[in-house]
Amino acid sequence: MTTLADPAPISCDRPVTPVNDAAPTAVLDRLSLVLEAFAGRETLSLAEVVVRTGVPRSSAHRMLDRLVAMRWLRRQGRDYSLGIRLVELGSLAVHQDRVHSASADHLHHLYRITGMVVHLAVLDGDDIVYLDKIGGRLAAHVPTRVGGRLPAERTALGNALLAFNGRNLPGDALVRERGFATHRDGALRGFGCIAAPIGPAGEATTAVSICGPLRDMAFDHRMTSPVQLAAGAIWRSLSAGVRVTPTLQRRDLLRSLPTAASVLSEG
Repeated sequence: MTTLADPAPISCDRPVTPVNDAAPTAVLDRLSLVLEAFAGRETLSLAEVVVRTGVPRSSAHRMLDRLVAMRWLRRQGRDYSLGIRLVELGSLAVHQDRVHSASADHLHHLYRITGMVVHLAVLDGDDIVYLDKIGGRLAAHVPTRVGGRLPAERTALGNALLAFNGRNLPGDALVRERGFATHRDGALRGFGCIAAPIGPAGEATTAVSICGPLRDMAFDHRMTSPVQLAAGAIWRSLSAGVRVTPTLQRRDLLRSLPTAASVLSEG
């Protein structure tokens, strides 16, 4: 009679090959380094990517080729630049962002009222990152872009947010009291900005601003009020948790304020 042999006992001391959990993380870390190397640069060569990231040349070359194949990067000759797929994903992320959705109508209305370039930005450490920009032909003269960043202290947007988040440099108490910050000849010579934080002190991480040539800016209620009203309207939209358009009462109030044309005619 044939019997089945008992299975060999499993030794608890038998070494088990561990799963290399660190490998995917290492790959993602390197990919992130490669993509972030393009910050502030339109194009980079392979050698420049190696210098900026510290990734070995052979590994960097393989990753660049793979990113080109995935359309995250594009290659022209020996130079690489950010690809259309990143633009698509970035655009999708912006449009899905709750802050962007809650502010869209208010930003466009602020532009129509003032005629100035309108920015929406978020505080990220010591920098601000631009989430939106509206401004017609004037926007071409203001070297900012969605996704771009600047040191917060060099902008009205950043100073408004830093003041509302506990900074106590000279002038910050006045910013908190008035509810807005101004900047002349800051990041752009000959231009001025007015910015208002979205939300109360201690909670505001996003701000809205208008920016234009100093000769056309009115640093009084004619332009500070529309900015503050827009910030308040965006905050209410965020608090409601849904995208809403400005109420009729709010639209009537904004319409009663001077338009860009009337402000300029008074100058």
